[in-house]
Amino acid sequence: MHSNDAQMLVLTVLADRPLHGYAINTAIEELTGRRLGPGSLYGALSRLEGRRLIQPADEAADPQERHRTMQITDAGRDQLRAELQQMARISAAGLRALGVNPA
Repeated sequence: MHSNDAQMLVLTVLADRPLHGYAINTAIEELTGRRLGPGSLYGALSRLEGRRLIQPADEAADPQERHRTMQITDAGRDQLRAELQQMARISAAGLRALGVNPA
């Protein structure tokens, strides 16, 4: 899985509610049928936090704690919305090209 895909999945599940790492991966598995490997998950969390698209739900949380509950930021919601809208346009064009009527 590409790192951008992992980041999109993390943003998608955090858009619903704040979660900690294990719960994020469980939500991703429910959505996709697959779990992210630890490197993919924690790498995505680190990159998203570095870009300020997610943040600890508890600002007093220890940054070294692996079980921090994370939440999406307003910038993260904006990024997710833009990416999903672009994906929807691409998906619709691809389905039309295949002769499938997009929903």
